[in-house]
Amino acid sequence: MTDTATRRAVAAGLRRLAGTGTPPVVVHGGGPFIQAALDQAGIEHGFVRGLRVTRPESMEIIERVLTVLGKHLAHEIGPAVGLTARDAGTLTATVREPELGRVGRVEGVDLRAINALRAGGLVPVVACLALDAAGEPLNVNGDEAAGAVAGAIGEGVLFLTNVPGVLDDPADTTSLIAEMAREEALARIQDGRIAGGMIPKVEAALAALSQGAAFAVIADGRDPSGIERALAGRGTRVKAG
Repeated sequence: MTDTATRRAVAAGLRRLAGTGTPPVVVHGGGPFIQAALDQAGIEHGFVRGLRVTRPESMEIIERVLTVLGKHLAHEIGPAVGLTARDAGTLTATVREPELGRVGRVEGVDLRAINALRAGGLVPVVACLALDAAGEPLNVNGDEAAGAVAGAIGEGVLFLTNVPGVLDDPADTTSLIAEMAREEALARIQDGRIAGGMIPKVEAALAALSQGAAFAVIADGRDPSGIERALAGRGTRVKAG
């Protein structure tokens, strides 16, 4: 996301993928951009179990950053349209935990805008924002949002990140775990072998499978050919059983 050349190369891969059949759905976060904007505004922030603690006063900044970023990503992909939860209520959520502030847990996915765009040959680019029951925005983890969307449409999901996948030894990039079943994933989270930002990715993969996603793969998104490699099986395939 932060390296312009790589991001544009990945966008080109998405553009090629869109030209081969039904366009994919892109769900994005924007952690580094949000962090920079919050730092500039002098708003403190931190993480709990890989989730950003979101103060109410930071939501306006987060929504603005993600909305603009989504438009930039859509432009780089080409035949694409950036969406947020304010567009046809695409994502709805409830507050996750009081200690996290305005962080939501996805409760509903409205596919009307997504389906309409795909039917017209356009790639939906969905920001990780959701609306609560009062119509106010909540910050949602991007991986959780992607898993919820994949489950709703019943298709596979690729979680693109900055490591090759889930590693047996986080310090050794060659220790990739090719397949991981649910019980092993939960055990690794429990004993700390899966930690930090990888926790929500693995949890989102398991949730996506339970909600109807066809498959879930955590793969390296830094390689311009990362999408094709992930679709070919590179990365960690998380299994429901």
